[in-house]
Amino acid sequence: MIEPANTIVCVDCGGTCHLLTYPPEDGLWEPGDIVTYRCQDCTDRWDIVLTEEDVPDAEQDTTHW
Repeated sequence: MIEPANTIVCVDCGGTCHLLTYPPEDGLWEPGDIVTYRCQDCTDRWDIVLTEEDVPDAEQDTTHW
């Protein structure tokens, strides 16, 4: 299951960015979903596209077609 981090490090100032985006109505995040973060220090906004790499290692599907 893909799930965005609650916080990330701001690329500009090194501060903490907090997740602003609410989960989808069904609660399932999909690759390609866009999540938004706001830095508490410099107030920059970051829009991040979720990818398969956002799946925790223990849950990754190792099947290759």
